[in-house]
Parts: sequence; C-alpha cells; structure tokens
Amino acid sequence: MAGPRSGPRRWGAVSSVRARTTLLACAVVAFTLIAGAVGLLATLEHSLTTNRDELSRTQLSTLAAQAADGSLPGVVSDIGENSVAQAFLETGQVLTASSGLVGHGPVLSTMPVSSTPRLVTLDGVPDDSETETYRVWVMRVKSPSGPVGVLVGASLESVSEAVSTLRRALIIGIPLMVALLALSMRIMVGRALRPVEDIRTEVAAITDKALDRRVPVPHKEDEIGRLADTMNDMLDRLEAASRRQQEFVADASHELQSPLAAFRTQLEVALTHPAGVEWSALAADLLTDSDRMERLVADLLFLARADATAGEPSENPVDLDVVVLEEVTRLRASDNVRVDTSAVSGAATRGSREELSRLVRNVVENAVSHARSCVTIALSETAHGVQLVVSDDGPGVPEEHRDRIFDRFARVEGARVREAGGTGLGLSIARAIAQRHHGSVVLESGRITSQAGAHFVVLLPQAG
Repeated sequence: MAGPRSGPRRWGAVSSVRARTTLLACAVVAFTLIAGAVGLLATLEHSLTTNRDELSRTQLSTLAAQAADGSLPGVVSDIGENSVAQAFLETGQVLTASSGLVGHGPVLSTMPVSSTPRLVTLDGVPDDSETETYRVWVMRVKSPSGPVGVLVGASLESVSEAVSTLRRALIIGIPLMVALLALSMRIMVGRALRPVEDIRTEVAAITDKALDRRVPVPHKEDEIGRLADTMNDMLDRLEAASRRQQEFVADASHELQSPLAAFRTQLEVALTHPAGVEWSALAADLLTDSDRMERLVADLLFLARADATAGEPSENPVDLDVVVLEEVTRLRASDNVRVDTSAVSGAATRGSREELSRLVRNVVENAVSHARSCVTIALSETAHGVQLVVSDDGPGVPEEHRDRIFDRFARVEGARVREAGGTGLGLSIARAIAQRHHGSVVLESGRITSQAGAHFVVLLPQAG
C-alpha cells in the first residue's frame, strides 16, 4: 500500500489544476501586457516628440527665411499652441517673438554660431505666466540688419500629459483585464475539467465487487474523452481478468474435489471393511488419484507463474526437432498409438527448452489421447517461422467448440471429451507458452473434416 506523499510541494499552496492553470495564464498575460504597455508608452512619447520636432524645424525654416529678407512680423502668431519663436540681434534686441515671449529678452544667452539648425533643450523658458522645458531649434541667419539668432521650439508638457494619460489608463486597465482573464480561465478550465472530476468520482466508487461500473464518457472527442475510453477499456480487461480468475478458482476447486473425494471414499471403505480389501489394488488406485492431483497442482502452479511473470523467457537456441523426437520417444514407451515423425525436419527456435518441451508434450499428448490409431507430426521452417503440425485420426473438434478448447478446464461436448486422468489444462498451457515465445497455437479450421480428426498448428519464431 502506497504511503502518503512526501517532499516539498511544487507551486506552494496552489494544488488544483484549475488554480495552477489560471495562475500561469494570468502571469503570462500580465507580463505580456506590462511589456507591451512599456513599449507602447515609449513609442508614443518618441512619436509625439519626433512630430513636434519636425513641425518646429519647418517653422524655423520659415522664420529664418523671413529674417534673411528683412520681412519679420511683429509677432509670430502661426506656430501653434505650446510653441515659442524668437529672432534677435547680437546686441540683444528682440526683432520678433511669439505671444508668450513678447516683452522678454532673448531666450538664448549667446548668439548661435552655426547657420545649420541645431536642436537643444532649454529649461525655464517663459511662456505667458509659466516657465517650462522646451526642445528648441536654433540657427544663425544673415539679414539686412546683421546676424540674427532664430529659434523655434515646443514645450514637452503636452507630450508628458499624453503619455501620463495613457499610463494612468493602462495602470487601471491592465489589472482589470488580468482579473477578467482569471475569472474567465477559472470558469473555462472548471468546465473543461468537470468530466475529469466525474471520472475520478466514478473510479473511486469502483471496487472488486463492482467491476461492471464504467466511467462517464464526454460527448466531445478530445483528450478527456479518449482518456475515458481508455479507462473503460482497462476496466473491461480488469473485469474479464477477474471473471477468469474466479472461474479458474472455481474450476480448480472442482477438479481437486473429485480425486480427493474418491481418495477419501476408498480409504473409508477400506477402514470399514478391512478384511475384504485388496490392499495392493487399493494402493494402485490411490497412487493413480495421487498422480492426477500432482499433475493438476503442477499445471495450476505453472499457469499461476505464467500469469504473474511479465518478463521474457530465456533466448537460448533450441533445436525443436530434437525436442519433438525426445517427447515422442517418451510417449511411445507408454502408449499404443502409432506416432509418425517422418515429416520432422531440422528446425531451431529461441527460448526456454523446458517450456518448449512442455508445449510439445501437451499438444502431442492431447493428440495421442484422442487418436484412434495414428498421430502424424510434421516440423519445418517456413517463411513465417518454425511450424509444428500435430494431427490425429480421432473424432475431431466440433466447429462451435474450436475456440474453446484452449480455455482452462475446457469441457467440449460431443465425441472429443477430456481423456481419463487429464487435467483440462494441457492446451491452455501450450498456448500460454507459445505466446510467451511470441508464437501461437491454433486449431487449423481448413483441415477439419468428419474423418480427419484434429490438426494443431504451432508457429514459433526462427532462431536466426
């Protein structure tokens, strides 16, 4: 049983998928919005400042041309709001100025020395009743009155106000957008994960007594729907495995009960009437029952280990023709049925020699026990692998029971019934061994006729 989880928890106290998803989405969006807002504010400020600078430079060119031909107006009135303009002589006499600079001296303390426009930032420029910071274009112009200093500039206040207004809107808007996103994400993720909670609730209610229950499958064919389908498929397999296990236990109990009951009955009769008992015959009968129980227990243990073992068998090369001939030699010493091995040719596979010997023994013993007089064995290497065919001239297997004969404790109605002393596990064990070796055992339907008996085909991978 698994213990409680230990170690540091990731994400702190945020444990649900919905909370983690919402938090992550909000963090990503908030970071993106903040980065975008910073970029937007910088772009807006740069754009507004550049536009004002270009307008001021155009106005400077106009004022410089007027100064050069001596046609300066008394007051510069067409430069726009939050802008200043001025033209002055080296003596400090102001020739013209914008309305905000009327009555003030030169803004520049010295005459510009360059006839090329130059951009400077000036603090404390008077504008009506206030002093502000301006970005000003200045240049030196030759006029009929002598050298004239010309300047045109614009206040940065309007740019700052526009940027500040947008900044305040973003400071309010971004948190609102993130909050709206968080609410939307929580609702959407909650709806998306609702089927998962339904699945979890149903799985929690499934016990070994209620394996017929299934998880609900959402109508949408998405990842959760595929998860539900997969879980239901798994539950189908678990239910089938549980049913097989219960049937196996019941059948094993029944199979063990019969010889034990016969064993007990014979002993009770012998103890009740000891004078009339032939002890040698009784011992032989008891030994026969004991052998049958021993074979049954051995078969049950093998199947239990095969079900519990997930690993692959050994990959040693095995000469299957040698295995077949050894098993046939052993059978010939105890049975009257003729076994024809003339069609056995050399063939090698890989795996456990012990398990492969058991596979061959079980299939051949089944054929011998049901044959009237002859069993034919053929072994060859084909394009599909090593093929072993075991045929008998017995009564055959009815068509409707062909798939059941490999079931554990299978009982087939009709002429081909379980032989006396058999456990009913031989073919089931043979199939389990073949599957562990990536092969198969089938009853070939194409060869079944009323006279032909049964034809079992074992296919195994080649050693190469």
